[in-house]
Amino acid sequence: MKYLSTRGSAPALDFEQVTLAGLASDGGLYVPESWPQFSADDIRGLAGLSYVETAVRVMLPFVSGSLSEEELRELCTAAYGRFSHDAVTPLVQLNHQHWMLELFHGPTLAFKDVALQLLGLLFEKFLARRDDAITIVGATSGDTGSAAIDAVAGREKVDIFMLHPHGRVSDVQRRQMTTVRAPNVHNIAIDGSFDDAQALVKAMFNDAEFRARYNLSAVNSINWARLMAQVVYYFYAAVRLGAPERAVAFSVPTGNFGDVFAGYVAAKMGLPVARLIVATNVNDILHRALSQGDYSQGKVVPTATPSMDIQVSSNFERLLFDVGGRDGLALAEQMRGFETTKKMRLTNAQREGASALFTSHRVDADGMNLAMRWAYEGAGQVVDPHSAVGLAAALAARDLPADVPVVTLATAHAAKFRDAVERATGVRPSMPARIGSLFDREEAYVRLPGTYEAVTAHIAGLATAKQ
Repeated sequence: MKYLSTRGSAPALDFEQVTLAGLASDGGLYVPESWPQFSADDIRGLAGLSYVETAVRVMLPFVSGSLSEEELRELCTAAYGRFSHDAVTPLVQLNHQHWMLELFHGPTLAFKDVALQLLGLLFEKFLARRDDAITIVGATSGDTGSAAIDAVAGREKVDIFMLHPHGRVSDVQRRQMTTVRAPNVHNIAIDGSFDDAQALVKAMFNDAEFRARYNLSAVNSINWARLMAQVVYYFYAAVRLGAPERAVAFSVPTGNFGDVFAGYVAAKMGLPVARLIVATNVNDILHRALSQGDYSQGKVVPTATPSMDIQVSSNFERLLFDVGGRDGLALAEQMRGFETTKKMRLTNAQREGASALFTSHRVDADGMNLAMRWAYEGAGQVVDPHSAVGLAAALAARDLPADVPVVTLATAHAAKFRDAVERATGVRPSMPARIGSLFDREEAYVRLPGTYEAVTAHIAGLATAKQ
């Protein structure tokens, strides 16, 4: 399997190269040169399989030429052996039509674990082959940072520098990052928003000299390997609800578009997906883009769903590339215009291509709180604010046929957002025992101005430069 850049100028790479590179050298994101195809019989064959075996079958075409089936199975067995539920991503029924897919049974209580536990092992395996080292730089709006740090803490040949917006993540999210005391883990709180942190990371990747000197790699969802791992749970859930004989709809709370793009990939592979509902909070650039064709950056508004407080959705570029005819050079020009003006209109082809599968819904604080109460009072489920945004959007999709199951992706454990959950439901979620004494442990992080000079100087002082 070869991978192409969405901007058309970077060389095609294999899976190992793409995993270690993260962002393409031309500033684009990597996508497979073609989508693997699963027949109805292939999908039926997933029925009754464990999560690990489902993962092996779904991901094997993407890693062709870089990993054998047995190597992939060993990595998946190790990655998902750390989850607290044997099903890894279990389904919970809410009513006759609505379900939740619980993606928070990993070590840091968020859906990011599903991909990042595997990605950490992939890094280790590929670096051992090359006798090489990498410097991971990432930006987090809350959950990516803790999941990435947990996945690579203490691993040889890897340093990780994780940027988070100071004061804009929950206490639990911050402490899950800053209390990990491993010599290769470095936390940076920057003054600014998640979009500012993400822009700094992209700037480092686009600085050819800095990127080469410190052998930069990415754990954000710009890294294809992360998206690939997330495709699996769409198949796992849909098969349990009747696929391929029955189509399934998914509602996905999203800010950076990675989680919902994985659903698009599943559909392109042949999974019968009735609809992908993109659920945003009031930072609604994705809703505006999908409903009006207006991809214009606004000012980030802090909310009770900090992981969605984003106004530049990196992975949206992958969708625009695929539905717009896979013209990398044309998309590069379109993205350069956006990066200059912070505004962009989708082309007719892009709008029509997206509307075939996607709808969107904007959920404000009242809608989020009502969904949390609905889940608790009607189904006995305590859900976090992000999952509640997805649930609110799912409940608003009243035009779906009654025989189509609607699965909301539950992206985080409610205990990560105890204050918001308690305000909405009167119930204060308890921390799972596996988290341990999170609030008794000492934190370690530095606070820096949100400038390229300050952040790169700090990284240069601690990272291992290539000789």
